[in-house]
Amino acid sequence: MAESKLRNLSIDFAVKVIKLCDEIKGHYSIVNQLERSATSIGANIHEANYAHGTADFIAKLQISLKECYETEYWIELFVKSELVNRDAAKDLYNQCGTIRRILIASINTAKENANEFQ
Repeated sequence: MAESKLRNLSIDFAVKVIKLCDEIKGHYSIVNQLERSATSIGANIHEANYAHGTADFIAKLQISLKECYETEYWIELFVKSELVNRDAAKDLYNQCGTIRRILIASINTAKENANEFQ
């Protein structure tokens, strides 16, 4: 199912963000924000697999989605403040967008399936 692919994508993405953050000198507070939001995506996806029912599953994926949006913000901020090269950030931004789209589709599918059983 998509969750396994999603887990793998989110882990790969988090590793790339961590490596990028290692290269940034200074600005520790916003580097920390980027690392926290990027790694939280995968953590919540992983946690969703052990949810206590459909509502909990959907809630965890929605948290991951919010973290995706936050991560995109931090990446954009790093680019606009010229702390990160636009080309280096482009791949991360695209990967985050892919994860975001899969999350949206997964959430919608879970909601549709939940409605069918009510």
